[in-house]
Amino acid sequence: MPNGNNASPNTSPDATQDLVISRLLKAPRAKVWRAWSDPELLRQWWCPKPWTTEVRAFDMRPGGAFHTFMQGPDGGTSDNPGCFLEVVPMERIVSTSALVAGYRPAKPWLSMTAVITMADEGDGTRYTARVMHPDEATRKQHEELGFHEGWNTCITQLEEFAAQLK
Repeated sequence: MPNGNNASPNTSPDATQDLVISRLLKAPRAKVWRAWSDPELLRQWWCPKPWTTEVRAFDMRPGGAFHTFMQGPDGGTSDNPGCFLEVVPMERIVSTSALVAGYRPAKPWLSMTAVITMADEGDGTRYTARVMHPDEATRKQHEELGFHEGWNTCITQLEEFAAQLK
């Protein structure tokens, strides 16, 4: 039953289904947000270099499309259509691969929901990425695919990119 307020649902981490990275970035939150919320900027740091990102759809609102296509120097690709679920400017971005634009069900190769939060901490930004999976097996699969290395590389690229923004 609804509780009458607009609070987000409980999103406490579940160690059996979630992967979490929390880092203090040496860049102000406004610049981190800008790097995240502008698709032209996002494509410049989104995937581990030397891979490149094409932003195929970016409608940053609940139900809006979020589709990136990544290509590696060896010809490998990763097509990632999805949907934004929640956007709280300068604070929180929630997206999923389980749905595409308009909340249409998807058939993702790896089902997940990402909760990205940003908060001021000292002169920097506390950046937390929590990736939720439908079950422990999917979480393990994502971890074995290099979640920590890949996402940490991207977060470092985000930090360096955001720090140099004017």
